[in-house]
Amino acid sequence: MGKKTIFALFMLVFAGVLAARPAEESAGPKTQEVKTVLVAPYSGVITPAAAEFITQAIDKVNGPGGADLLVIALDTPGGLDSSMRVIIQAMLASKKPVGVYVSPQGARAASAGVFISMASPLVGMAPGTNIGAAHPVMMGAVPKGLGEKVEKKKEPMEEKVLNDASAYIKSIAEKTGRNVEWAMKAVTKSDSISALEAVKVGVADFVAADLNEFLAKADGRKAGDFGRLRISKPAVEYAGMTRRQKFLATITDPNIAMILMSIGAAGLFIELYNPGLILPGVVGAVSLVMAFYSFQTLSVNFAGIALIILGFVFFIAEIKVISYGLLTLAGALSILLGGLMLFNQPSMGGLAISMSMLISTIVGLIAVVAGVAYLALRAQLRQVVTGIESLKGKKGLAKTALNPNGTVLVEGELWQAESVSGDIPDGAQIDVTAVEGFKVRVRAVK
Repeated sequence: MGKKTIFALFMLVFAGVLAARPAEESAGPKTQEVKTVLVAPYSGVITPAAAEFITQAIDKVNGPGGADLLVIALDTPGGLDSSMRVIIQAMLASKKPVGVYVSPQGARAASAGVFISMASPLVGMAPGTNIGAAHPVMMGAVPKGLGEKVEKKKEPMEEKVLNDASAYIKSIAEKTGRNVEWAMKAVTKSDSISALEAVKVGVADFVAADLNEFLAKADGRKAGDFGRLRISKPAVEYAGMTRRQKFLATITDPNIAMILMSIGAAGLFIELYNPGLILPGVVGAVSLVMAFYSFQTLSVNFAGIALIILGFVFFIAEIKVISYGLLTLAGALSILLGGLMLFNQPSMGGLAISMSMLISTIVGLIAVVAGVAYLALRAQLRQVVTGIESLKGKKGLAKTALNPNGTVLVEGELWQAESVSGDIPDGAQIDVTAVEGFKVRVRAVK
């Protein structure tokens, strides 16, 4: 084969390659048609109930006849690391795009919300919202004052948690093409930025005043591996939490769990003081069960639980033993310390018992215990109104002469009596001054 023939064949192959390239380019990038949109609004702390709700929404869009796009309308201060990771794993495994819309105006995506937003290929923010402050904290750090925490040297566990969170958010940001540098600052330095700043630095894609604007600005935008979204007047459906999920989301708030425990303790105090009322005991037992469920879900420190229970024991002892307030003081101190150290597991923020809630709970419990103790003391000091002891102070008649012993008639009954005021003639009026066994001491009425 001659050189001219080889050259001609080469030129034909090269021309074929050139002809093929425009054909490939003409096919354009991958697109995702969006004709239906499912919106899952969630506002609150990221807990197991939140993870269940959001993952169910993701499963719904990935199931038969599911929507083409899921939009999580998010407003959260943060929450549990374990629940956050469940949500992110479901988002990354989704076969349909999952967008995050930080809304409504004034909302935030803080702590765990930052990680969830970073895991989305499409992020929009309403005006007046913010995102950031993703530094892991130890739940229940002992406060130095209201809104202020004690500065201390980082524990090895805290260092491990911080390093893990940094690596995790870096990996997520790299996958979704977000600003890795800012993501690391959000974790290591608790950096937080506004919606407009988030768009400028590549943390969010755009600012949208409402859902319609969100969908309009998402049209034609690339959503990671799903390609460019094509959105034109889609059908919008909203997913809501079930009653069970709403109930669990409510009681897994640390402050609500503390209130439930206090109601449970108060109910048991009242039932123990006056057995047979039933209602206080039932309400108290149910409240305590719900409180312990919440504490178990929130991964509490059981040393804190033990201190709180010890405080309740002190309160119960105050009702039975008059300690002039010492047992009440010990109970209040135990509950305070238990509440402060109740949560000691790492979290993405948002989970803690507020000092005002803790103090008001303790004050309420002290008031209940003081009230019950007062009733118990008054019952002990109350004058006896039945039996022979009730004769003291009653008036009667001498049925025989008392010199000093004889018989008297009191309350329609005859009693052996002894005079303490000299001889008393038959038929004279007498007062009962004391009761000794089955004999009464009397004196003549002047």
